[in-house]
Amino acid sequence: QVQFVESGGGLVQPGGSLKLSCAASSSIANLFTMGWFRLAPGKQRELVAGVSSGGSNADTYYGDSVKGRFTISRDNAQKVVFLQMDSLQPEDTALYYCNRLADLTSSRTALGSWGQGTQVTVSS
Repeated sequence: QVQFVESGGGLVQPGGSLKLSCAASSSIANLFTMGWFRLAPGKQRELVAGVSSGGSNADTYYGDSVKGRFTISRDNAQKVVFLQMDSLQPEDTALYYCNRLADLTSSRTALGSWGQGTQVTVSS
């Protein structure tokens, strides 16, 4: 089974930026639709962004809470999916995970195993 390792989290002030990385253990992940999720204390896990496997023509999905601020991309040569997060706000504080997605337009269900995640804390 393909494993995913998240990195790039940290402490940032409101209005700041971070770029998260999700490294896959196998190039078969290049065929997957991938997504970034987050889990905040007291809340359910939320899908924030997704990207299809279509290379330069990949389709993307963004949750309403991050539209216009977050950008998902992928580098298949490196087997990495990125999440560029700009204009971060305290409500973005969460543990961020990546995972394979069933699709971008319907269930958007996570299909793989969960990694350790990477913590993002937005605070002054």
